[in-house]
Amino acid sequence: MPKGLKATSGVIVISSGIDESAANTFTSQKVDLQLNVLDREVFVVTAIDLDAFPPDNRTDTATAVNFSLSTVERTSVGGLDDSNVLAHKFIQIQNTGDTSATIYEYSSGDTPHAQLDYIGIIATNDFYLNVQGSNNGQAKNGQSRVWGYRAQADAATFAALTQSELLSQ
Repeated sequence: MPKGLKATSGVIVISSGIDESAANTFTSQKVDLQLNVLDREVFVVTAIDLDAFPPDNRTDTATAVNFSLSTVERTSVGGLDDSNVLAHKFIQIQNTGDTSATIYEYSSGDTPHAQLDYIGIIATNDFYLNVQGSNNGQAKNGQSRVWGYRAQADAATFAALTQSELLSQ
């Protein structure tokens, strides 16, 4: 258990999904955690699973789907180099036109390293799903499953977590 936190629930599983508003258009969607900020409640994320719809396989074209889960609203999908992105998935198909295609797929780990207690702590009331396709003929989507538990933070820890999360925008 992270210092300054006291678990107030068992494991909670949150499933959600997002559809691009139009093909190749960045789309972000808020997922409400319904945390009680007056009681300094936070959500400790222990695992995340992201599943993105594959890109189109178009002749002589590189197509892609980029999908992430972040603690704050973003203007781009972002990646693991952004402190507010907790998980990221990327799938690309490079079609060379001679009936062959190369598929490149990257996904951040679904669970933390064995020595870690958690992936991240969400101190604000929600998290965001972000998706954007590239060179696809139709809108793409992604689905997520987040495992974690509610915890109450002491005043100093809650203030630090909230400020850090809000400043990461």
